[in-house]
Amino acid sequence: MADLFEDYRLGPGWDEMFGEPGMPRETYEALHATLQPLSSVELGIRAEVLARAFLDQGITFALKGIERPFPLDIVPRIIAADQWRVVEAGVAQRVRTLEAFLADIYGAGQVLADGVVPRRIVVTSAHFHREAAGVNPHNGVRIHVAGVDLIRDEQGTFRVLEDNVRVPSGVSYVMENRRAMAHVLPEVFAATRILPVESYPGQLLRALRAAAPVGVSDPTVVVLTPGVHNSAYFEHALLAREMGVELVEGRDLVCVGNEVAMRTTAGEQRVDVIYRRIDDEFLDPVHFRADSVIGVAGLLNAARAGRVTIANAVGNGVADDKLLYTYVPELIRYYLDEEPILPNVETYRLEDPDVLAHVLERLDQLVLKPVDGSGGAGIVIGSQAGDEELAQLAERIRHDPRGWIAQREVALSMVPTLVGNRLRARHVDLRPFAVNDGERVSVLPGGLTRVALPEGALVVNSSQGGGSKDTWILADAPAAAITVTDPPAPPEAPRLVNLPPGTSAPAPRSPDPGPDSGPVAVQQQQQQQSSRIDGPLDRGPSC
Repeated sequence: MADLFEDYRLGPGWDEMFGEPGMPRETYEALHATLQPLSSVELGIRAEVLARAFLDQGITFALKGIERPFPLDIVPRIIAADQWRVVEAGVAQRVRTLEAFLADIYGAGQVLADGVVPRRIVVTSAHFHREAAGVNPHNGVRIHVAGVDLIRDEQGTFRVLEDNVRVPSGVSYVMENRRAMAHVLPEVFAATRILPVESYPGQLLRALRAAAPVGVSDPTVVVLTPGVHNSAYFEHALLAREMGVELVEGRDLVCVGNEVAMRTTAGEQRVDVIYRRIDDEFLDPVHFRADSVIGVAGLLNAARAGRVTIANAVGNGVADDKLLYTYVPELIRYYLDEEPILPNVETYRLEDPDVLAHVLERLDQLVLKPVDGSGGAGIVIGSQAGDEELAQLAERIRHDPRGWIAQREVALSMVPTLVGNRLRARHVDLRPFAVNDGERVSVLPGGLTRVALPEGALVVNSSQGGGSKDTWILADAPAAAITVTDPPAPPEAPRLVNLPPGTSAPAPRSPDPGPDSGPVAVQQQQQQQSSRIDGPLDRGPSC
């Protein structure tokens, strides 16, 4: 074997490339055959080309207000077709279930009357908004885009960590990773049948157009961003460009008489569908935070009147509550009369006194998570915590058991990763993306694989030294070679008055903040912490 794999050791998690030392699994045989004859110098050169391409294109993430190139590892993650079918079916099943649940709790509330989910679990959720009651999209879709976070456990079984149905981020990196990898490992692409991912913008646009209000045959769709200071701004701009729609900020929209319009050089133009990347709390100062300067006053009233569609819907966050997550298997049986395809990670509900007592005795063996936390905030990995920290945690849990869940510590699966000039096993997770157009739930064949780069680390977020991998889903049957290319440029559209030129293209590495300062910049950075790329993926084992 080439020196790249010299001293490669199988780690504590399930190794996705090797079943035994030196023996690649069938899924990875073509990739292994390509890497084996390469020297560490040659692979290192390709990795440098990959990193330089990301830097030159401005493919970045924001860390403490500074734009940085997003690290992409040169060794892809590969998932076999039969394994992916399970993931695809399981993700679609959860999306359909959560759609039914959201329609129910903001409507008749039958699931609460039947006691499947205790009423207090819903009404005490920080993201349950009574203001969303009566806002009924005409095609019944509230979850236009979902990101379901998965891990593979010690046996290689896919398990769900959490559901993200507010405004999940990260799909831009899925598309850009693929484009970059096609250039640095072309021989693997030639020898491997990989399902493409470039269709995502088209799927998303079709779903957004299908969600238009009744009677609108040719809807105007926009992407609503908090602005250039937001950590996910690159993604907002990329999706707007590739869908061929306008990227707008709250100041570019006006709501009068329950009609929403955007200001353009050609005058005001009606807006029918808003793919918003702003959290509920900042979306409409009339109903939520009155000090919001990045939202649109009156937007929720326009949605309730059926004059505009907000995607994803307001109030979806209750389905992201980590305590509600523990009820999803029961909700699948209740709404779909099916057994869950993808199991949850074993989780404890702490409101039960007996369960609470059991967990308090084993804090050093579990992972404790605040139910409304994001960005890894508040998570405690018991095995890595000191006695004083555990004692403080125990007191907080006793004071607010509803605010916490406990999970067993799962050793995430591992994939070979280039570290220095050698390949080493590193832990990964996966976020597949699903789009619901009202007719079917389509799961993008791939997803965002995050990798923890430091040795032994289980935290995969970029702010802790994490990176990403291109995720390859193998095709079932022989197919023509797939060529990954950039999509055609979108058609010209009226330029917005209040947007600087070029904001419909990906953000530069150091975007000019322009006149924005004070509360505008602060709110752009504050909001959407729950769904950004460095948000719910900032976690340790099983959290």
